[in-house]
Amino acid sequence: MSTDFQCRSCGEQHSGLPSAFHTEAPAYWRPELDGAPGSELGSDQCVIDGEHFFVRGLIELPVIGTADTFVWGVWVSLSQESFQHISDRWFAEGREADPPYFGWLSTELDYSPSTLNLKTNLHSRPVGERPLIELEPTDHPLAVEQRDGITAARAQEIAERLLHPNS
Repeated sequence: MSTDFQCRSCGEQHSGLPSAFHTEAPAYWRPELDGAPGSELGSDQCVIDGEHFFVRGLIELPVIGTADTFVWGVWVSLSQESFQHISDRWFAEGREADPPYFGWLSTELDYSPSTLNLKTNLHSRPVGERPLIELEPTDHPLAVEQRDGITAARAQEIAERLLHPNS
């Protein structure tokens, strides 16, 4: 989605419609946890207090009528057992054949109702690729967009809101 667009929020011409937005940490991470015993935030995995386990993955929304995909980079909480298994297989060739891991979406996106704690399946991909997050097929707007796709206008609307959050 490299189309330039006239932003309805600021009125400026933006170069290239963003095709992905990523969150840096799960919703439950707080800056004071940095360096705390049992807590660690990496680029793809996170542990809080040695009790809560998260993996970063991608929710992909097909853009209707194109070959493009809009991507949300988000975090999913996993059980300790699932987190240990995916960690053990992080650099294993063929990991994409592993069964999916059940988890809970742990990122708050700009949807109503909240996206926190939506049920997910996290699918491993080949080494070097972030996991794919499949939402439970419900009537939640994010699950509907993942299942049915979004228009290019909707992708632009999301981009405008994220580029100008206080507008």
